[in-house]
Amino acid sequence: MVGTFLDLRSSMNSSRTGFPNVPLTTTPALFGVIGLQTGNVVNKVITLNGTVGISDPVVGNTFTIQVLRGTTTYNAANVIYTATLGVRVSLFGDLYSFSAQDLLAPAAAETIYSAFIFGGPLIVLSGVRSGPEVFWGIASHSAPG
Repeated sequence: MVGTFLDLRSSMNSSRTGFPNVPLTTTPALFGVIGLQTGNVVNKVITLNGTVGISDPVVGNTFTIQVLRGTTTYNAANVIYTATLGVRVSLFGDLYSFSAQDLLAPAAAETIYSAFIFGGPLIVLSGVRSGPEVFWGIASHSAPG
């Protein structure tokens, strides 16, 4: 098998600590969108990664990151990845990274991916998206060589 690079895209909502400085809510909030040029290839591998910064002085809170395929608006039917993470107590923010793969993406000229973040009922009282926030993806394909 020969690996073929198709595309790499990134979306940076915030490039530094302290921003966007908005509270987590129970409503999913968009923090990254990419459109990978996938050239109508079938059986491609999409690797998606991201990092968010969260600050929270309260022990035991959680937040959730979800990655959706094919949309820039939240629709639970399009979720391909969900990670619920425990927040480490931090007044100045702590970084959380995630990795996901989409091995079932249909053939398309372009495949859109969106990353959303939201908190559970307790964290919305204290948790803050303290940055940075970045989302990126790589599309590749394996073909007989």
